Amino acid sequence: MVTSQARAAELIRAARAGAEAEWERPEPSVLLVEDDPGDALLVEELVADSALKIRLRWVRSLTEAAELLSTETPDCVLLDLHLSDAHGLEAVSLLRARAEQVAIVVLTGLAEEETGLAAVAAGAQDYLVKGRVEPELFGRAVRYAIQRKQAEQAAVALQASQMQAQENARLERGLLPRPLLRGEGVHVVARYRPGRAQALLGGDFYDIVQDADGTVHALVGDVSGHGPDEAALGVALRIAWRTLVLSGVAGSEQMSRLEELLVAERAREEVFATLVSLAAVPGEQRAHVVRAGHHGLLRRGREHVEWIEVPGGPALGMLPGGATWPIAELPVPKGDSVVLFTDGLFEGHVSRGPQRLGEEGLLALARSAAGLPSEAFVDRLIGKAEELAEEQGGLADDVAVVHLSWN
Repeated sequence: MVTSQARAAELIRAARAGAEAEWERPEPSVLLVEDDPGDALLVEELVADSALKIRLRWVRSLTEAAELLSTETPDCVLLDLHLSDAHGLEAVSLLRARAEQVAIVVLTGLAEEETGLAAVAAGAQDYLVKGRVEPELFGRAVRYAIQRKQAEQAAVALQASQMQAQENARLERGLLPRPLLRGEGVHVVARYRPGRAQALLGGDFYDIVQDADGTVHALVGDVSGHGPDEAALGVALRIAWRTLVLSGVAGSEQMSRLEELLVAERAREEVFATLVSLAAVPGEQRAHVVRAGHHGLLRRGREHVEWIEVPGGPALGMLPGGATWPIAELPVPKGDSVVLFTDGLFEGHVSRGPQRLGEEGLLALARSAAGLPSEAFVDRLIGKAEELAEEQGGLADDVAVVHLSWN
């Protein structure tokens, strides 16, 4: 039979075990900045008696602390406000300037609680009054100060991330084109998705313009590489293309002008761009296509989808001044549409291995969605490609898609 004393002892052991389990985490490292050896000894005794296991280092001045902080980053600093080389709130400011990511607990005297509160207002996480701290309270104060600092940093990072996302969204809205359509009978669905490594636009670009005589022009292109330089070059090429279209410059001459711009603006000689440009007159069952190193396109009917490769020339920047780009005629029967896109749509991995979706895989996806309305069709292509690449973290490259119909 269990006696009441044994039961009480069991409860005490369980409570102690629970308290110990609460602190079963990696030992926090604490730097004590204190010039009084007697006060330093008191802190060492608090550490020894505390349930929280702490790795304690002791230095006598803020100068010594700065030297140590240049090579190590403790979780918390216990800071005396009366040092030989720093006094009062100045010590807090100097320490924060040296180690912004470290929690600070200020050590004050019996008559300096107001100073402790002022130190917290100045950026410290907590304060302790010397001679009035029990080991349990000391351990809890250090742990809470560290957690409070981590929460503060997480909140700052979250706010910065949210502000960056808002800025990114505004920038993308400003950089992505608005189709310039002058008449009815033309239907456009355009989508752009940055790759998983980018928060902003990448090197892919697209545009749609209808000139004064009703001819509809569409463009999709891809600058090699990723980063702000490639994104800026893609936007420059798109704007230049729109200007050339509105100026009546077409065909091989249009490609030559764009290549001149690319060569002048690219950050490195190895940068090139692939693109495909299409021009169609509403009512006509054909389109004129110029292809510069770009892959094929899709011709989509109500019940079928085909992959089309038309004759073309090299990518812009591969043979500066020495290339030509033929104009190919593409039959587009009444009721059919043309889909232009960048290779990010089909170059994503579809498993943990090296296998990619590829052109045949994309064509199979397109055929399975052939009967959908145009917007649903484009969204299905992108959504399925992202779903298949999910195990690899999503589509790594940018994706631009333009679905165009004019008959």
